[in-house]
Amino acid sequence: MLRRLALTAVTSFAVLSAATPAATAVTGHLPLPLPLPVPGLQGDDATRKTQLTVTVSDSGDRTADGVYELKCLPSGGSHPVAHQACDRLAELAEPAGDGRNPFRAVPADTMCTQQFGGSATARVTGTWHGQRVDAAFDRTDGCEIARWNNLRPVLPNVR
Repeated sequence: MLRRLALTAVTSFAVLSAATPAATAVTGHLPLPLPLPVPGLQGDDATRKTQLTVTVSDSGDRTADGVYELKCLPSGGSHPVAHQACDRLAELAEPAGDGRNPFRAVPADTMCTQQFGGSATARVTGTWHGQRVDAAFDRTDGCEIARWNNLRPVLPNVR
């Protein structure tokens, strides 16, 4: 996404630079437009802010169950693998990812394999790249298992 924003900004600048001499030849000197901030390039971390509370229950692993805080940019909080979790969330936010919000629920009309992945549940609340998050996770069918696994290591490795 940052690359796309930077490319748009550079292209817009090039177009404006080419158009300005032609406009001044006809109308005289025009005031130059004020530069607009480009998110991500001006240190605007508000659009990339990630601060999540992850609550895991019934995972079968007492060390994985609990409530964890995860902060990114910089990585921190009480999450046991905060740096790796932040790297994964950043990867999911990039255009090279699948382009979908990993916290979005599985659509109701989706056909999923009927398999049980265990009784583990998780709830993730907070902010991911400036977007509000309030998502519930379980492992009740193939779609939910895949959704959980997509967020590892934000969510623990459960078998």
